[in-house]
Amino acid sequence: MSELRLERHYPISAEMLFAWVSDPDKLLKWWGPEGLHVPEHDLDFTRKGPWYSVMVNDEGQRFKVSGHVTHVDPPKSVGFTWGWHDDADARGAESHVTLTVENTKTGARLILDHRELSDADIAANHEKGWTSSLRKLDTQIQ
Repeated sequence: MSELRLERHYPISAEMLFAWVSDPDKLLKWWGPEGLHVPEHDLDFTRKGPWYSVMVNDEGQRFKVSGHVTHVDPPKSVGFTWGWHDDADARGAESHVTLTVENTKTGARLILDHRELSDADIAANHEKGWTSSLRKLDTQIQ
């Protein structure tokens, strides 16, 4: 099993940053890698329960991912399971994501942990996707 960890620092309060990673309206502004949009979703990380999103690229390719929000601890962290769907909508291997928000002297830090990824190649692909998504978050907050 592989895992990845990404950190970002933002000049806003932990409460504001937590809203960016949990509130559906804010989350949709950065969810998914650059070049993709999210026309279908149930993205609400303010409560436990199921979630899903369908990301679509310019060529119309659809990428569905779903899971279950396992914990919500405002303004500190939210955790959820993650599984990609294939073209027949069958859900694949499950991994776990935790978004942790911490106060810093100059604002707040976001720590993204994605664990239980099947192998190093899958972890590398997720790192590219999350890094691209976080660039979108960076532009929303900075």
